[in-house]
Amino acid sequence: MLIYGKQPVFYALERHRSRIKTLYLAKEIDKKEYGLLMKMGFEVKRIPENAAQAMVKGGNHQGYIAEISQMVPYASPFLKSCSFVVILSSITDMGNIGALVRSAYALGVDALVISGIKEPNFESIIRTSSGAALDLPIVVIHNIHDVMHELKQSKFSLYGAVLGGENVREMSFSPKRALILGNEGEGLSGRVQKGLDHGVSIPMAHDFDSLNVGVAGAILMERMR
Repeated sequence: MLIYGKQPVFYALERHRSRIKTLYLAKEIDKKEYGLLMKMGFEVKRIPENAAQAMVKGGNHQGYIAEISQMVPYASPFLKSCSFVVILSSITDMGNIGALVRSAYALGVDALVISGIKEPNFESIIRTSSGAALDLPIVVIHNIHDVMHELKQSKFSLYGAVLGGENVREMSFSPKRALILGNEGEGLSGRVQKGLDHGVSIPMAHDFDSLNVGVAGAILMERMR
């Protein structure tokens, strides 16, 4: 799989060097930096700009593209060992998923579950999370009700982001807790809401009904950690 852009590639260089198979450079770098890269145990190739653009299909590669080993999601039993889990319910925008992965990793979430998508685009998620997806355990379970049932069996309390829910500022949270975030347009389905222990919401200072799911998710994670 390919990742590109200076920040995610440098993140992989710093923390996951063994996963890099080939580093492609589409820009000039100084001889000292090039020499260091050549000693890191993977192949380094210089490529022209047009070849780089073709590889990333017009994306902003900033001169750095890396081929890395395939990302393998964690299996669902891993969740039993966690204390704080975030579940994404049918969120389809990879930019939002990447932002939530980045926030989850920064705010101490133990694992993130992607549901409602059979094959998430991990290349995009790694890029939009600035590399955090390489470190945060990610589980893919297509049916959200399966993961809700598993977590309930493991004594988790389920909290979902809903309009008109309990004020997150005034709540205390269970030691084993899961935050469920709904998709960009419709939020959480009625069936999911019925399975929650608590609906939570963020009080607004003005008459405005919602935040982007990436922003709302980060605020709720911070309050719940």
